[in-house]
Amino acid sequence: MVAADLPVPRAEDRRPRADLAAMAAGAALLSCTSIFVVLAQVAPTVSAFYRMAFGGVALLGWVALRGRWQRIRWGDVVLALLPAIGFATDLIFWHRSILWVGPGVATLLTNFQVFLLALVGWVAYRERLGRAFMPGMVLALAGLWLLVGAHWSMFDARHRLGVWFGLASCLAYAVYLLSFRRALSGRTPLSAAQFLGLMSVLCAGLLGGWCIGAGETLALVTWRSWGALLALGFFGQVVAWLLMVRAMPRLPASQVGLLLLLQPALAFVLDVLLFGRATTLSDWLGLGLALAGILLGTLRPRRPVAGAAAITAGDDA
Repeated sequence: MVAADLPVPRAEDRRPRADLAAMAAGAALLSCTSIFVVLAQVAPTVSAFYRMAFGGVALLGWVALRGRWQRIRWGDVVLALLPAIGFATDLIFWHRSILWVGPGVATLLTNFQVFLLALVGWVAYRERLGRAFMPGMVLALAGLWLLVGAHWSMFDARHRLGVWFGLASCLAYAVYLLSFRRALSGRTPLSAAQFLGLMSVLCAGLLGGWCIGAGETLALVTWRSWGALLALGFFGQVVAWLLMVRAMPRLPASQVGLLLLLQPALAFVLDVLLFGRATTLSDWLGLGLALAGILLGTLRPRRPVAGAAAITAGDDA
């Protein structure tokens, strides 16, 4: 058979591959956000401010250029305020955790929000927990112990605080996800992209106020800082989200959960390769157990209780 005789793939055959590629690319870009925080060499809240400011402006500009802009009402601003507070709190804790315990572990700690969301769904929405939820949580906690608990006495005070900040960011991130999804479930006429842009700008305002109150300068004096923060806002807050939000509804939940694990996995690997993080066999075993546990925690029953899917639709930015 010559090349001309080969069957041409149909559009419906190519779509799953394109969606998988988009989802993987988005997750890979998200894994770089913690790396950009380190490379920026600015105060942790300052890098958080510029991520949201650059990303929010870019998102709103993209919506306007596509001709899909809708008038923003005060009700939309009020709806965006709680997720903005949640995400600002998340970034305040997470960026400090990144600088104090490393991008890999900090990103892994934040992804423990999977278990918090499942528990909220069980309590508030009567959503059944998957059979693998408890084994997954046990695995994830065992992996976390190997990564940080087994060496706790060897860490200095700032490293220990960074671990707690990473867990605190997990809680704040869950608040952000829940309030963001609630706002988009028919409560605002704005598109998801425009609402995310609005939330990002509000979040930047909150973070900017924190910086001013703490006496942290927002001035960027090096090209390295400018480049890292522009990349953080553009790739982490815009491109990654746009890639993932289109692919998620067309992929099975199991594939989405697996691909999202690229974020903490790649962040850990990049931490080792770029910043020389010292690792042992127990660290890699702990990472593997934690990732496996988080993956199991994302699995849901095939037939959730009616009305329980409110917190599982969509995903973070």
